[in-house]
Amino acid sequence: MAILSQAAVFLGAAVVAVPLSKRLGFGAILGYLAAGLAIGPGGFALISEVDAVLHFAEFGVVLLLFVIGLELQPSRLWAMRKSVFGLGMAQVLVTAVPLGIAALLYGQRFETAVIIGLSLALSSTAFALQSLAEKNELTTRHGRSAFSILLFQDLAVIPLLALIPLLAPGDAGAESAGGWIDAVIVIAVLVAIVVGGRYLLRYALRIVAVTKVREIFTAMALLTVTGTALAVEAVGLSMALGAFLAGVLLADSEYRHALEADIEPFKGLLLGLFFIAVGMSLNIALIAERPFEIVGWVIFLMTTKAVVLMLLGRLTGLTWSSARNLAAAISQGGEFAFVLFGIAVAAQLMDGGLSDLLIVVVTLSMAATPLLAAANNRLFARRSNGGGEGPAEPKPLEENQVIIAGFGRFGQIVARILRARKIGFTALDASADQVDFVKRFGSKIYYGDASRLDLLRAAQADKAEIFVLAIDDVEASLRTAETVVENFPNLTIYARARNRKHAHQLMDLGVKIIRRETLHASLDLSQAVLRGLGLSQREAERTVTTFQDHDERRLLIQHAEHNDEEKMIYLAKEAAEELEELFEEDRKAEAAEQQ
Repeated sequence: MAILSQAAVFLGAAVVAVPLSKRLGFGAILGYLAAGLAIGPGGFALISEVDAVLHFAEFGVVLLLFVIGLELQPSRLWAMRKSVFGLGMAQVLVTAVPLGIAALLYGQRFETAVIIGLSLALSSTAFALQSLAEKNELTTRHGRSAFSILLFQDLAVIPLLALIPLLAPGDAGAESAGGWIDAVIVIAVLVAIVVGGRYLLRYALRIVAVTKVREIFTAMALLTVTGTALAVEAVGLSMALGAFLAGVLLADSEYRHALEADIEPFKGLLLGLFFIAVGMSLNIALIAERPFEIVGWVIFLMTTKAVVLMLLGRLTGLTWSSARNLAAAISQGGEFAFVLFGIAVAAQLMDGGLSDLLIVVVTLSMAATPLLAAANNRLFARRSNGGGEGPAEPKPLEENQVIIAGFGRFGQIVARILRARKIGFTALDASADQVDFVKRFGSKIYYGDASRLDLLRAAQADKAEIFVLAIDDVEASLRTAETVVENFPNLTIYARARNRKHAHQLMDLGVKIIRRETLHASLDLSQAVLRGLGLSQREAERTVTTFQDHDERRLLIQHAEHNDEEKMIYLAKEAAEELEELFEEDRKAEAAEQQ
């Protein structure tokens, strides 16, 4: 019961604080921080086990990096290598110098100053990426630069963890003697993740997908992230980095969108819990005791990082507007500083009092980030008119323009024509067997039920232009059409109908562009039959065209009555008589022309 009570406290605080913060224009993150401050030891003390909550909630950061990895194909990651290792490394090293010098002037010895400078140079992946995602800025130039820097920072945690024992005084660093063995183990684990993610994991996902038990596929998605994170953590690497690597390895798999859709709810809740836990961990007593010192460190930290980021942004080709947005996004301290300071205390590189002070500084810098971003937008938005920056790169050809739901015989023909014209599309099919079969012929297709709103969002239906509804099952087709019409009103639906009844049901949902799957093939065959019976090409074409025009008109007339069986029978007989009369009139007109 205690767990349910705590869950109610967390949920209640978030439900109150986050909408209020959003309404005031500060964003969701500051709302979560305020909620944590209110229920934590510095507030009403409704929750006391802050460290346990923070440790558990860090899994939200792990899920965030996995989802980001899913959206970043290995080819695109390779293309970013210069930005990651160039801009990212420059940011960490250049930022660490003034911060380290400040620590020396603060009275710390050289080794301690090195750790402080490098640790404070790191930014918060969770805060920055969540903030950029809220504002749809991840694909802008400054968003892409921010992601490159954050990715390098996550990689930099590994050597920083190894550096602390080397700098530790006396016997504290003796354990580093087995460094080569540890390095071999790390490489072996990374190779195992790459090989397993590339081959074994896809096979396991297919086996689970074939069962068509949705909750088991969700469990498999969570197990993928958890297993990878635990494997890398066991050898001293960042769990978030391991999850990101797993996501990248699955980014070009057919299960990418289904995995993202299943992980997304857990990621959102746990990230919110992480921000609440950060707010709870704020040491109010220490702030009250040393307010000017702490505020001075926060201002110095964020100013130093902002200046370095703006200068590096300009040197790498960003406009002043983009460079300023980059600085506003990642000038805070990062959550990995908590870990590094804790290890530094254990290694006798700094005392607990200094660690507590720096943790408060980092936490306050996180809290100041939404305020800094809001101030940046309000002060410079009108002057720069949004910075004049467009997307970092054009929309990929392989995705987003068209979504094809159902990749059977009908959907595949549409896909072949689009591919021949180099028009990008995303294909979805709910059958794991069909996905596996189609892949053998070189077609790109993703596993998932297109009637699921979360899956459509993961497939970026909001950015697509056309939705091709080619699902064979009538009920599934109608469910999907209803979901698309309700949630993506600007997405034009081109639908395949099995028969007249299916077409009428789609029309009820507001679908206007409908093609009955056997109509044109039947008309083509009928024309061939008429030619075989001796009619001229002109007569056969005219007969078929007359029938088609009449049938399309009657389809619209019958729509209003399609649920009344007796009325439909009457209308069908009336249509047959009307068609006979049309052909009789055509025959007489043709005879008159010949005379």
